Amino acid sequence: MTESLPHQPGSPEPAGAAAEGRRHMIRRRTLTLLIIVLLIGVPAGYLVISANQSRDSGRDKEAKYAATGMTSGWPSKLQRRIYEVPVPVPAEEVAYYETNNWKTSRLYVQFETTGAGLDVFLAGLGVDRDALRKGKIAISDRAQRVTGWQFGGSGSWWGVVNEQKNPAPTQDVVVNMDNPDYPMVYVVSHTVP
Repeated sequence: MTESLPHQPGSPEPAGAAAEGRRHMIRRRTLTLLIIVLLIGVPAGYLVISANQSRDSGRDKEAKYAATGMTSGWPSKLQRRIYEVPVPVPAEEVAYYETNNWKTSRLYVQFETTGAGLDVFLAGLGVDRDALRKGKIAISDRAQRVTGWQFGGSGSWWGVVNEQKNPAPTQDVVVNMDNPDYPMVYVVSHTVP
């Protein structure tokens, strides 16, 4: 008697399945490579762009805070609100400079506006044109040195000090009325933090 030998199982692939063709293999590998590139490349690209934007933002802020004199342009809405300097529209030749220390914070602003714009500005301070005094240079010599403003010589200078109780800021205002239709306004608003 002979015993039967155990039967060996056949191949795991079904008998009718064809081997993967070359075209299919190339397509599958290309698709896999594309997915890997997208999964790694897109986030890496985003990080590079984000890092560049962050660095540029830091440079802009550094330039802003390193300024040592008047900077052309409008002070931010926050600065205008904190220092209560309502720059009117329309306004031209707008420039500003901010200084801060442990004792006093100051915002220096200059702008040219219309006669109506001057009235709007003064109303925003809570005063009117009657408060302006001819020949009054309300801005200190120190503030003039800091900004480079010069109020001597010829000119129709008018000024007012809008003093307010702390913590509200006090504004020193000088207006050049050489051209009453387009007065030039100079403001130093200072507050104790």
